[in-house]
Amino acid sequence: MTTKYFRVTAYHPTENFSAIFDSNGMFEKLWQFSSFLISKGIKVLEVSSDEKFIDVNIKKAEVNTDKFYLRAYSKGKPESISYELDGKNYNAIKVNEKIYIPDRDTTINI
Repeated sequence: MTTKYFRVTAYHPTENFSAIFDSNGMFEKLWQFSSFLISKGIKVLEVSSDEKFIDVNIKKAEVNTDKFYLRAYSKGKPESISYELDGKNYNAIKVNEKIYIPDRDTTINI
């Protein structure tokens, strides 16, 4: 069975925290993962599958069909930063010290 790997960047406005969550097998569709987080009062800011995102300093989580993973946590909103990789500039997300690029197909000009 092939599992689906998804990553979501989220912000909880009431509690004022941001997080990066990964699911590797718990959800069949990305919208299911997002919907679950939204039902908990969390705002979904970025969504990606492992076919689209680039890990900078976050290792992928192991397969788990019963749980999803908290990969990063920080008070306040996540940072949107510019990140250079292989001579290309990307929009990246930073939560605490964890960074990833949500869309490998979108570069920016600086």
